Amino acid sequence: MFAGKRKAFSLIELLVVISVIALLIAILLPALALARLQARRVVCRSNLRQLFLANTGYAVENDSYYVPAAPDITSEKGGKYRWHGVRNSPDEPFDPAKGPLAVYLADGKIKECPARVNFVKAQSWSTNYERGCGGYGYSKTYLGSRHWQKGIGYQEADKKTTSVSEVRRPSETLMFADCAMGMQKNSYIETSFAWQPFVVWRGTQMDVYQSPSIHFRHRGRANVGWADGHIDSRQMANFDASNVYGVDSADMKLGWFEPVDNTPFDLE
Repeated sequence: MFAGKRKAFSLIELLVVISVIALLIAILLPALALARLQARRVVCRSNLRQLFLANTGYAVENDSYYVPAAPDITSEKGGKYRWHGVRNSPDEPFDPAKGPLAVYLADGKIKECPARVNFVKAQSWSTNYERGCGGYGYSKTYLGSRHWQKGIGYQEADKKTTSVSEVRRPSETLMFADCAMGMQKNSYIETSFAWQPFVVWRGTQMDVYQSPSIHFRHRGRANVGWADGHIDSRQMANFDASNVYGVDSADMKLGWFEPVDNTPFDLE
């Protein structure tokens, strides 16, 4: 007896199957990439929510006053205390486990934003001065200090903060946001402050722009945590200017959302 002929794919059939598989992969990959980005955005919002709850917990136990942003920032090399941590030396990153919010946070530490940001990890204090904040910034001028108050000295303003009852519009007052600072093209340093557009000096708003620190890293949007606890995302507004390091902020997705003024930060 002769063995029957075994059936096999022809070369054309094999190429058709490979083409179909390649087409399916091409269709699915963008969807998978988008799903990953959306998942990172959700995790980031959860992190901001935890920061809001931690700051609220701090206020409850400190006569309704929010955590100080940087009470000793005017001391040598930027000081050793921040809202997000403590360091022993200005050339070390801040340790979130020793920060004032640690007892109010899950695992006792500030979680890092899951978006992939190329933060510089240098040891020099000049590039290292905010490491440990997780890529998030706090409203230093209006909540983490009293620089908005007229008649108060600069150093004293850093040591005192805002009371919960002084925030007139909690749902419209920024507390935390995605932040970074562009130091050179394609690289960032961490910054723990969400700066408002215009400088505030001894309670008076100046007609001078600050270097923007809000980072629109989630497909052109930044996650923002507000003083009433809700979290949303905002689209980057048109703003084109070089920052203090001479870097074009817009090229690095750094800027503000509308309106480009101090109203989303102001207590009034």
